[in-house]
Amino acid sequence: MNYPPGYRRAVPGTQPEYLHPTYVSSRKRAPAQPLIYLPHTLSEITGPVFAPETGNVKACDLTRQHSGEPLGERIIVSGRVLDEDGKPVRKTLVEVWQANAAGRYRHKVDQHQAPLDPNFSGHGYAMTDGEGHYRFITVRPGEYPWGNHHNAWRPAHVHFSLFGPAFATRLVTQMYFPGDPLLPFDPIYNCTADESARQRLISAFDWESTIPGHALGYKFDIILNGRDATPMEK
Repeated sequence: MNYPPGYRRAVPGTQPEYLHPTYVSSRKRAPAQPLIYLPHTLSEITGPVFAPETGNVKACDLTRQHSGEPLGERIIVSGRVLDEDGKPVRKTLVEVWQANAAGRYRHKVDQHQAPLDPNFSGHGYAMTDGEGHYRFITVRPGEYPWGNHHNAWRPAHVHFSLFGPAFATRLVTQMYFPGDPLLPFDPIYNCTADESARQRLISAFDWESTIPGHALGYKFDIILNGRDATPMEK
């Protein structure tokens, strides 16, 4: 692949493989030919953009989007979005989506026998501030079976989507929780060969953001490029 000038290529093994045979669906969607870099044109890197008012309180608090309280353990997920030099990425849109506390998504494709929660949609978004900070209030997602292999269960996780200056500059990743016993058995988590890179997908318990008597805090910083980049889904 031809990379743009100044692009810092990831160290081999620190990003997910396109083809990871134990992740069954990757067998069909992995590219069979070498990739070709397509440089962005002016229209792709200048818009459309997200206005500051894109974010609102209910959008970043997934527990206040309905008339009632959702079921499950309250958690605070916060962190910073940084570039490869550790500088904050300001005013970028961060989206999250997740299963409910029982391990079910509010989506017609998800017919898992776990119950839906009428007070939890599982989707939120926020804009990073001037120092690259974001913050969400939500519930801890449940694990769920997903049919990839015999007795396959996904670890608890939160999906993240990050937009750059325009829709064409979108990155997607997943955040996991420390000490989850399902991580060694999850093909998606293990698509990234380098162990230290995989560890960057695991949040850290954060005492500072924990709310007394209400919610535990987890910190998840996201690095967009360079040697220490967070693994991103292809």
